[in-house]
Amino acid sequence: MMTRPELKPPDREHSGHLMERIAGAPAVALEKTVDESKKIVSAIQGRKSVKKAEDFWHMLGPGLTTGAADDDPSGIATYSQAGAKYGFQWLWLASLTFPLMAVIQEMCARIGLVTGRGLAANIKKHYSKNVLYLCALLLFAANSFNIGADLGAMAKATQLLIPRTNFTLLVFFFTILSLLLQIFISYKRYAKYLKYLALILISYILSALLIDLDWQDILLHTALPTMSFDRDSILLITGVLGTTISPYLFFWQTSQEIEEEVLAGKQSLKSRLGATDDEIKKMRSDVWSGMFFSNLVMFFIIAACGATLYAHGITNIGTAADAAAALRPLAGESAYLLFAIGIIGTGLLAIPVLAGSASYALAESFSWREGLYLKLGKAHAFYGVIIISTLLGLVSNFLGLDPIKALIYSAIANGIVAPVVLMLIVSLSSNKKVMGERANSRLVKGIGWLVTILMTVASLASITLLIF
Repeated sequence: MMTRPELKPPDREHSGHLMERIAGAPAVALEKTVDESKKIVSAIQGRKSVKKAEDFWHMLGPGLTTGAADDDPSGIATYSQAGAKYGFQWLWLASLTFPLMAVIQEMCARIGLVTGRGLAANIKKHYSKNVLYLCALLLFAANSFNIGADLGAMAKATQLLIPRTNFTLLVFFFTILSLLLQIFISYKRYAKYLKYLALILISYILSALLIDLDWQDILLHTALPTMSFDRDSILLITGVLGTTISPYLFFWQTSQEIEEEVLAGKQSLKSRLGATDDEIKKMRSDVWSGMFFSNLVMFFIIAACGATLYAHGITNIGTAADAAAALRPLAGESAYLLFAIGIIGTGLLAIPVLAGSASYALAESFSWREGLYLKLGKAHAFYGVIIISTLLGLVSNFLGLDPIKALIYSAIANGIVAPVVLMLIVSLSSNKKVMGERANSRLVKGIGWLVTILMTVASLASITLLIF
């Protein structure tokens, strides 16, 4: 007779280990995932291409933020109008303005690096003070009008995203935020904030890529310039030139090179004199990259509005917010949101640059202590100009002044200032007594004078058409 095998009671210790393993399984899996992730990240960071990209990003500075600030809400409105009214016709302007803009901004940066002084301080030292005072005051007026238009555009863009928000409260909010960031954040942190904020411009590239673009037609209009000489076309061309090759960028670029040198420990003028080959090389890469980015964004804004608004007969765009609202039913919700968010981000970037450039110009003209690296108590007049300029922009939103008229006044002031300052920039950067071996080459000097002549003709044409 067979007997049943005797069943042994389960091993409590074995059961305990099994339960422990089951309970600990998620933690073990997480630990392995973390370890593998660290290996992957280390492998990626070890690759030369990624390291080069990181080094390139760290090298970017004043050139990137200056180029990005050029695409402020008023500039976006100009590019949107170009696309809405003329389709792809003016896409070739982005290819034209890129090298011209880069050459001038490089001159400004080189002046700052070599002389250790800002642009206004150099003009004051080598040329007529009266000319400088007039240019600085006109720049202050033009920038204040521009700040007002940008504040209004940011408020309108926010209302597109959150319709029930109050316009007045939004304008005050953006004004206060801009002032607080400029005045109470250290330049080191503030420069990083501006640099990362420049990336908001990618939203315009993405918004265009979400649209079904006819690339064959786009490339054709980019490569083969077409022109018409009616009043609106001339105003548009001068508007695009004026918003890309603009006086406030000249003063800002030069002064930011000084700020970067001070940040690196070069506190005295003597320690900032001269520039090494490495410094010039880094500056050139920074400036040309920033100007390329700026003009690339212009290209995609014109393309997006040309493919949607122009194609559907929407040809009258007054502000950047108008362009965003018009894109919504044509390009979809995503493109609309990206465009609107971009207006807010670029405004936060551009307003400090507009106010700051005017302050640098006036402070250097009248020999006031200046620099964002200084605390409020060390540079009252410098920060006072920033506050006054920004507040004037705020007030302009409640005077019943049409934002388009504000930009027209700004264009007239810039039209007077730009040719004069350009002549001084080209003369300064070509002067071997001032620049030594870093003076302009014949080619660069020739391009500089070409830009000066072009801007003089454009400015005279726009002022004549706007007044008469």
